[in-house]
Amino acid sequence: MTTATTLAPFAPVRPAARFDLGPIARAAVGLVGVGFTAACGLAAIRFAAGLAPSHPNTQSLAVMIHVATVLPAVPLGAWLMLSRKGTARHKQLGKVWVVLMVITALSALFIRQINGGQFSPIHIFVPMTLHGAWKAVSTARRGDIAAHKKGLIGFYLGALTIPGLFAFMPGRLMGTWLFG
Repeated sequence: MTTATTLAPFAPVRPAARFDLGPIARAAVGLVGVGFTAACGLAAIRFAAGLAPSHPNTQSLAVMIHVATVLPAVPLGAWLMLSRKGTARHKQLGKVWVVLMVITALSALFIRQINGGQFSPIHIFVPMTLHGAWKAVSTARRGDIAAHKKGLIGFYLGALTIPGLFAFMPGRLMGTWLFG
């Protein structure tokens, strides 16, 4: 037996891969992550403390499920994008994040009171989110890290930022909770 063969089981574990984001993507993810986390957190605190005006959407189970899943998805997604990749923690929390996003998207199918029971243009993000979740999982499973990275940057920034901006508009639930 050679020395290399006998030592192979004790070879050092390769460090987890870091596919660092470029400076523009890192800044965008950081800005969205911090900005939306702060806005969502403050809105939720105002609601929980009874400081936000009442809003009819709080009576909807679908809306409350939607809010309950998107609130942790915002900071968790940013943390996953900005932290070390490839670790067991990254993989486990990534699965949690994808499940949160899928539940958020599916619950949105039951939120249609604004258009009298019809889907609105913002519902286009439901199939986009479901496709993004499938793509994130499939590219990671087949080891295509470049596609996984590219897809998740767009998924995080697109599926959370654009609908998130709509959520904080006047009259919408999060806008009411945050601004009164």
